[in-house]
Amino acid sequence: MHERKLEGWLKHWDFTLLDLIFLQVCFVLSYWLTKGFGNPYRIVLYRYQAIVLVFCQALVVLFTDSYKNILKRSLYQEIFATFRYVTYVMLIDLVYLFLVHQISLISRLHTGTMVLMFFFVSLGVRQLNKLRLLKTRSNVRTGRRSMLIITSSRLAQEVVDHFKENAAGDMKLTGVVLMDQASPDVRRIGGIPTMGRGDNILHQIGKMWVDEVFIYQPENMPYPEEFVESLLLMGITVHYCLSALNHSGSGMQEMEKVGGYKVLTNSLRIVSVRQMLLKRLMDICGGIVGCIMTGIFFIFVAPAIYIKSPGPIFFKQERVGQNGKTFQMYKFRSMYMDAEKRKKELEEQNKIEGGMMFKMDDDPRIIGSEKKDKNGRPCGIGNFIRNTSIDEFPQFWNVLKGEMSLVGTRPPTLDEWNKYDLHHRVRMSIKPGITGLWQISGRSNIVDFEEVVRLDREYIQNWSLELDLRILLKTVSVVLRHDGAS
Repeated sequence: MHERKLEGWLKHWDFTLLDLIFLQVCFVLSYWLTKGFGNPYRIVLYRYQAIVLVFCQALVVLFTDSYKNILKRSLYQEIFATFRYVTYVMLIDLVYLFLVHQISLISRLHTGTMVLMFFFVSLGVRQLNKLRLLKTRSNVRTGRRSMLIITSSRLAQEVVDHFKENAAGDMKLTGVVLMDQASPDVRRIGGIPTMGRGDNILHQIGKMWVDEVFIYQPENMPYPEEFVESLLLMGITVHYCLSALNHSGSGMQEMEKVGGYKVLTNSLRIVSVRQMLLKRLMDICGGIVGCIMTGIFFIFVAPAIYIKSPGPIFFKQERVGQNGKTFQMYKFRSMYMDAEKRKKELEEQNKIEGGMMFKMDDDPRIIGSEKKDKNGRPCGIGNFIRNTSIDEFPQFWNVLKGEMSLVGTRPPTLDEWNKYDLHHRVRMSIKPGITGLWQISGRSNIVDFEEVVRLDREYIQNWSLELDLRILLKTVSVVLRHDGAS
């Protein structure tokens, strides 16, 4: 799945929000300094003035480039930009007050103090937020996309330099593939590792952290159509320059800019910034509610787990997330402490062919599974929390952290990921989820891994917020009825 980049004023929504908040803070502080302690919003005149200031800021943001290239501005440039922003806001405000004949009613001392205070506060907050963003972007696992470049030996240095100049803060260059050489003459270009076409590129990409691939070739070099199709089957977003354009039957296409180049982008699903913001907002709200419920369940579940199997209450395991990035996934521990060691002894009973996932009936590693009900089925505490899906609730913390989503595809373990064929990789082209289309279509009853992949691919290609809501509602129904649980 490919997410469009934020554009226009939305690109710097955090700076916009901070300016809105701190102008109101300065409005109140200025009132306290000039009028004494009290609530200015209780006074009708000042309340309307505060609301008008918000609209003035919105107009300045919408109709000027107040935050354009803000991360690249020097301190001197930021001083000038902040001064211009404050001036525009106050000019619009004064024009409004003049038109409604209220300019003489507003305290000049209060306004002047607020403007002076807001200038310095806004300047300081902008600089601090820039430092925060630049520090975050320096972390290769946070806020940056991993980009693999495919080009020729003649163009490689030019492309690497162009990316470093235009997109250094937005992405991490993973490597450069030279398609006109079986084995590269040089192992690094501009500090970036190089590979040749004979280095089994698809296999390496399948095991690397690669979010996107950028193709830039001279016109006399044949366009690698089969190679691009393989990348799309893996769920990797492909960008290619228009000079190398060739029709592809898979995914969606759209025009955009990557590293300063105009490209036509192919992806299984292209979504808008608004859609992704709403999905993330839904994840945050759901994550908060889920974490509260996790705390409630902990009070009752933790003692039962510890009494039956002393040890950690929570089980954490390294899982593979979006596009190969790894993270620690959390669960309530439903198995005995030696479960991972015993897994190898039980591989023959795995219902999923090829070992792509592990599912078996009446798993003896589950806490209390030696206890049977009248029908001979295990009924221990571990079976209870798994059948009711209570063991999944700690993953709401992963959702809050942004490592998972409420709805997505289930994250594989590292050993499962290493067994994937190329087309299986498409499952992890999006954030993993607590639930998904596979879970509501049969959960543990589906034992064909290819069917799991088909359902996950179908979810990605048809994704929408409405589909997520339908899956969440059906998940509740499936869990309450214990359909397919094991």
